[in-house]
Amino acid sequence: MPTGSVSQAGGSAMDTMIKETHAALVFLLGEHAYKMKKPVNLGFLDFSTVRAREAACRREVELNRRLSPDVYEGVADVLGPDGQVCEHLVVMRQMPGERRLATLVRSGAQVEEQLRGIARQLAGLHANSRHGPDIDREGGRQALRGRWTESFAQVRGLPGATIPPGMLDEIERLTLRFLDGRDPLFAARVAAKRVVDGHGDLMAEDIFCLEDGPRILDCLEFDERLRFVDGLDDAAFLAMDLERLGAPRLSEEFLRRYVEFSGDPAPPTLWHHYVAYRAFVRAKVACLRHWQGDVDAGWEARRLAELTLGHLRAGEVAMIVVGGSPGTGKSTLSGGIADRCGYTVLRSDRIRKELAGLDPLDSASAPYQQGIYDQAHTERTYTEVLSRAEKLLGLGEPVVLDASWTGERHRDQAARVAARTSSTLVMLRCTVMPQIAAERLATRGLGLTDADEAIGAVMAATAAPWPDAVEIDTGVAPEQALERALAAVQPAKGELSWRFRRPQIEPG
Repeated sequence: MPTGSVSQAGGSAMDTMIKETHAALVFLLGEHAYKMKKPVNLGFLDFSTVRAREAACRREVELNRRLSPDVYEGVADVLGPDGQVCEHLVVMRQMPGERRLATLVRSGAQVEEQLRGIARQLAGLHANSRHGPDIDREGGRQALRGRWTESFAQVRGLPGATIPPGMLDEIERLTLRFLDGRDPLFAARVAAKRVVDGHGDLMAEDIFCLEDGPRILDCLEFDERLRFVDGLDDAAFLAMDLERLGAPRLSEEFLRRYVEFSGDPAPPTLWHHYVAYRAFVRAKVACLRHWQGDVDAGWEARRLAELTLGHLRAGEVAMIVVGGSPGTGKSTLSGGIADRCGYTVLRSDRIRKELAGLDPLDSASAPYQQGIYDQAHTERTYTEVLSRAEKLLGLGEPVVLDASWTGERHRDQAARVAARTSSTLVMLRCTVMPQIAAERLATRGLGLTDADEAIGAVMAATAAPWPDAVEIDTGVAPEQALERALAAVQPAKGELSWRFRRPQIEPG
């Protein structure tokens, strides 16, 4: 339907349904929906003049045609009794309510294929986005930090404590800890043009799953800065909304599909952070509604705050230091932690041989503290392990550091890296009965390490005390030792029923 006019005069035999939001009235009439902007100034949007409302209508149509060109038909002029234009309406093809994504999710319908289509469309929008300094700035770390801190101040400024103060304090602590240590990650996102002119308000209520594909409506048009976001942040809005509707599996599936279609290499810690951010924005809005008298909004705010906290905990960036003398099973435990949590493992034995120009499986056996195991090679190895760890942590990648860590100075260096990158430091010391360690060293075949029983015994006897490490007895079944280690690594991360794990992205 092209731009046209609607007269106030006359009537219709057709029933009209009116829906109201804080900023608009929507008239559902026949096969069409007509949206009229309210003449209001809410601070964050100003529709107080006819000219402003016309501009907002035209901008809404222009932006939403990027995803649903056949739904947004144009802008109609409303004529008064004098024949003069007095208002403007966004003219839309009315969507079938029963095909609303939120309705389908609540009913338990199978929507995996529809989510796949939504993820593909959103990734396509982001791929074709314009870019520029103004867009990049809004998607950077400082801008995101500013939005978080502004939300914290707004929630704390409301009378009462809708969100328990202790919970709010922990949300803020974990949020700022993540952001303050991740400058390299956000700089890399901007450099890779991951900040886009996106949708900005991707909610399940505004998506319709039709036979020929999804229709994504209601792009945020009143403040373009709120659309200038990291593409993953844009997708995380819908992921959060699906989880809020009680469908965490669908939330994870949608983000996996988005990452697949966009070829986004973001670490899962960033997935969690953006979902947490979107949940807290909704929690803030619920706090405002509760303050205005909506009793149920208080319960919703607390539930969304819990969702925020769960994702912030799951998205913590951690440095797991796993040590012990040879034969204590530290490499087996390190690999188990890395596999279970999706972390990167850095093995000192492999890096030591790599620095020496050797194949990892080449033998370099030598007497204690000689050959490539002398003090100079050992210093070089630990320096490289910690250098690689620092780079990965800054990019949001949790790491497991597999080495002996028998010296206190190297542990202190690891602690300083964790502090510089605002990362959670967990130290695990593998222990086992000496005869078990000796038997393991005597019977294992070709591998990364060259230590034998004699070297293992000397290292165990000369290791510096490690009082701040959690001891893990590896003389038990491997799975039992792993569970004990995971309890130390992720003490508060069992609240989410799922984990974001990065899918394989084909190169090219």
